[in-house]
Amino acid sequence: MSPLDYTIVVPTTGRDNLHELLRGIEAAGEPRPARIIVVDDRPDGAELRLLPMTPEVEVIRGGGRGPAAARNAGWRRASTEWIAFLDDDVKVGADWSRELAEDLLPLDAKTAASQARITVPLPRERRPTDDERGTAGLETARWITADMAYRRAVLAEVGGFDERFPRAYREDSDLALKVAKAGYLIAKGQRVTTHPPKRSGPLASLRAQRGNSDDALMRRSHGVLWRQQTGAGRGRLGRHALTTTSALAAAALFAFGRRRAATAAAGLWTGLTAEFAARRIATGPLTPGEVSRMLLTSVLIPPAACYHRLRGELRHRLYRRPHAVLFDRDDTLIVDVPYLDDPDGVRPVPGAKELLHDVRAAGIRIGVVSNQSGVAKGLITPDRLTAVNSRVEELLGPFGTWQVCVHDDEDGCVCRKPAPGLIRRAAEALGVDVRRCVVIGDTGADVDAATAAGARGILIPTARTRSEEVDRARRRATVARDLAEAVHLAVTGSR
Repeated sequence: MSPLDYTIVVPTTGRDNLHELLRGIEAAGEPRPARIIVVDDRPDGAELRLLPMTPEVEVIRGGGRGPAAARNAGWRRASTEWIAFLDDDVKVGADWSRELAEDLLPLDAKTAASQARITVPLPRERRPTDDERGTAGLETARWITADMAYRRAVLAEVGGFDERFPRAYREDSDLALKVAKAGYLIAKGQRVTTHPPKRSGPLASLRAQRGNSDDALMRRSHGVLWRQQTGAGRGRLGRHALTTTSALAAAALFAFGRRRAATAAAGLWTGLTAEFAARRIATGPLTPGEVSRMLLTSVLIPPAACYHRLRGELRHRLYRRPHAVLFDRDDTLIVDVPYLDDPDGVRPVPGAKELLHDVRAAGIRIGVVSNQSGVAKGLITPDRLTAVNSRVEELLGPFGTWQVCVHDDEDGCVCRKPAPGLIRRAAEALGVDVRRCVVIGDTGADVDAATAAGARGILIPTARTRSEEVDRARRRATVARDLAEAVHLAVTGSR
């Protein structure tokens, strides 16, 4: 048995380097991981086929929700002490497995993670391009998950990665800050992993400004000192704001006939833009293509940065997190067994325990709202129903309320879904506004009950969900692929 108990998780968008990475892991030898979990995070597409390997490679679908959600899906499938996250565009050395063990085995219980040393090979014959300089910044970045190992228990304790970060930007720093605030240390390991320079296209630096929205979330989550805490540097948003403001002022002043003032504002914009472009051009290759790209993007980046930061600030300030999430029981939290009356037959849906832990950790109340007509039909006794529900709590943790309808369709009660009674009673029991509740279930009745009560409904279709129920949910509520996506949508309010 390996002295190091670990699983490798690799989120992927199908990059060509994935197969080379997996071959490198296999060639790295002992100690081998318990398994490798590849999370295919393409929104759609053909099945990801990989060559047979030792250890076994398991491919799961991430649903295109971004690297944070993909990594969460991966580590929650594992049961080992350590989770080693690798990006699909890195290359590991011939002794990577041994070096990983040497980094992890000496760590005490208060050290939650180990970060590799990242090296980015830049061209020797010329200055690096803007893309290459951006990748080279990974060599000095803190806590990046290009190669980062975390204790699984600590990931569970802090709730894993925050899935409100939709791209590979800041989600790793956010997790590390949560881990540090929980009282753990993060070690710098000795293993070395190579990250080849990116080649992302002529407008990559412009597209990267979307990360300013994530900066707004970091500020919202960790306060104004988050940059100092993560070593992110001061950034240029202040200068970008001044540049953008001067351009807007020049246009407005010119429109109102204030030519001298407009000329002064335009001069300020020209000077700031020229300084920004000159700084970027001076550090790169002086080729016509690179210089043209720097000139164009230096004009476009300041307003784009301001737009995305404003969008992020508005979104994260205006979004109201739900006060409670209410779950249907069968085929949502546990595998459905018709008229289940045996506690030993309770089988949680994969990942349900960790997902519920995350919702609780976010300060959101949870409850169960379940139709159980088997009691009215004489197929389940009330005592057996209580025993089954107790077993659900034993496996998945405590719920703030259980609201169960034991009536049949013909009884004409006001609680059986799609009637809103269960939802309203659950909100009252939890002491929350029903309008700030989200209901997650697998049938149209769950969504209809939510709508009738004034709550938000999320449908997770199963093989038994009728197509008309799905169509109706798409018009009136939200449809999720699985429980993980449903929880993500409930907590974050977005995909």
